[in-house]
Amino acid sequence: MVKLAPSFISKKSIMNILITGTSKGIGYLLTQYYLQLGHHVFGCSRSASENTHEHYSHFCLDVADEKAVVKMFLEIQLQGGVDVLINNAGVASMNHVSTTPIESARGVFNVNVIGAFLMLREASKQMILKRQGRIVNMLSVATPLHLEGEVIYGASKAALEHITKTAAKEFAACNITINGLGCTPIKTDLIKSVPDEKMKRLLGLQSIQRYAEITDITNVIDFFIKEESNFITGQIIYLGGIV
Repeated sequence: MVKLAPSFISKKSIMNILITGTSKGIGYLLTQYYLQLGHHVFGCSRSASENTHEHYSHFCLDVADEKAVVKMFLEIQLQGGVDVLINNAGVASMNHVSTTPIESARGVFNVNVIGAFLMLREASKQMILKRQGRIVNMLSVATPLHLEGEVIYGASKAALEHITKTAAKEFAACNITINGLGCTPIKTDLIKSVPDEKMKRLLGLQSIQRYAEITDITNVIDFFIKEESNFITGQIIYLGGIV
């Protein structure tokens, strides 16, 4: 089990947390973190999970498959419904515009936009019944930095940023907050194939020039989802001092 810093969230307040993209990377680390705090975690990814924790339930699905997503939420509803959604699943396409295949572009938008939208839509239905809920969408500094070679990826996260801000207005009256966390690079499988020189240039664009740690991410998520943050919605926080 990953040992991480204490959460803002009380261990006495057990929640049902749905995290997408939990088979590896940030999603896996977030799963370990919230299980460690005693919460019930539901996860999903295209591949199976080796997590055997008694409070973890895994669903193998494509987040852009509407029927599979709806079926998953029906099963979650039988277990009390979702309190927190962390829209983490994402894929990247790091190519020049002229060398980006249309299949790659569609694949990125299917996961990063359509998949995230479906999760938000279905989670909000259960949250409306509870008259409360927290949704955090994982964004990227690729959008505000307009990074070369990441046109499709940055555009998909820009679309999700728009969804975040607009949906926050639509669900505010239901005590559902929707916010976004813009990640700087963190050492996961997503950047394994990226040349070191490119990563150094990217880190150089940040005010704080280092890789993100999982504790940087959980710190912001915990802030967004804690009870006292009920007056904060439609906000985007970028790590690393991106302005």
